[in-house]
Amino acid sequence: MLLKCILAFVIFSLVCSIVYIVNDIQDVEKDKLHPKKKNRPIASGKVSIKEAMFLIVFLLALTIVGLICLKASIYTVALLALYLVLNLGYSFGLKNIPLLDVAILVLGFLIRVVYGASVIGVEVSDWLYLTILSMSFYLVLGKRRNEIIKTDKNARKVLKYYNKEFLDKNMYMSLAITIVFYSLWTVEIVKWGGGNHLTLTVPFVMIICMRYSMLVEKDSYGDPVDVVLSDKILLCSILVYGLLVLGLLYLV
Repeated sequence: MLLKCILAFVIFSLVCSIVYIVNDIQDVEKDKLHPKKKNRPIASGKVSIKEAMFLIVFLLALTIVGLICLKASIYTVALLALYLVLNLGYSFGLKNIPLLDVAILVLGFLIRVVYGASVIGVEVSDWLYLTILSMSFYLVLGKRRNEIIKTDKNARKVLKYYNKEFLDKNMYMSLAITIVFYSLWTVEIVKWGGGNHLTLTVPFVMIICMRYSMLVEKDSYGDPVDVVLSDKILLCSILVYGLLVLGLLYLV
C-alpha cells in the first residue's frame, strides 16, 4: 500500500505540473506585472513557451506510463482526469468567475483525498471530507485576501469582485468549522478503535491554525506553500503534530 501511495503521489504531481505549466503559459503577460510571479520560468523568459509545450507532452506520457504501472482502476483514472479538466477549465477562463474560481481550487484539494483513498481502497470519512472542504476554503480565501492587499486588482480579473472584509469574514468562518469538523473526525476514529486519545491532537491543530493565520496577516502573498515553508515554528508544529498522530495511532 505504501509503494502504491508513493507512485500515486508521483503521478498526481506530474498532472499538477501539467496544470501549472498551462496556467503559466496562459498568464504569462499578467505574471510579468506581478512582483513575485514575474520570476517564474516562463514569465522571466528562462523557459520559452515552445519548451513548456514540449514538457507538457513529456509529463503526460510519463503520467500514462505511471498509471499503467500502478494498474489504476477506471475510478482512479477518472478522478485524475476530472482534476485535469477542472484545472484546465480554470486556466482557460473559469478563474475569472467569482466564487467558482474558489470552488474549483477547493475541489482540487478534495479530489486529492478521494484519489489517494481510491488507490489503496479505503473509504473517506464524512467528517474528514468536511474537514478538508472547510480548510481548503480557508486557504484559498486567505490567498485571495492577500492578493488584494499585495497586488494590483488588474493582476487578476476576479479580484475586482472581492473585497478584504468579505474574504476576512468567510475565511475565518471556514477556519472555525474546520476545527469543529476535525474534532468530530477524531472522535469518530476513536469510536472505530483506530486511535486512542486522538482528540488530544485538537489543541495542536488549533495552535497550527493560529500560527498560520498570524503569518497570513503579516507580509505574505497568502500562498499556503510559501506561508508554511517560510516559518520554522509552523514547520516544527506540523512535525510535532504528525509525530503525535502516528504515536496515538500505532503506539498507544
